Amino acid sequence: MKLKCNVCGYIYDPEAGDPDGDVRAGTYFDNLPLDWVCPDCGASQDIFEIIDDDFEEEGGEEDE
Repeated sequence: MKLKCNVCGYIYDPEAGDPDGDVRAGTYFDNLPLDWVCPDCGASQDIFEIIDDDFEEEGGEEDE
């Protein structure tokens, strides 16, 4: 399950991890260190939301 930063749009993909932040590939978002922040903008983890992988691949916007 991927998560998106609501500030800058960074996508956290557990399959990739965050090598620059010393987070190994395969690390689920719930298992990130408590001090981990968005590597692009510094937003805290509570700013991230779950995204639907199929929706992202289509590149469309969700109707509200």
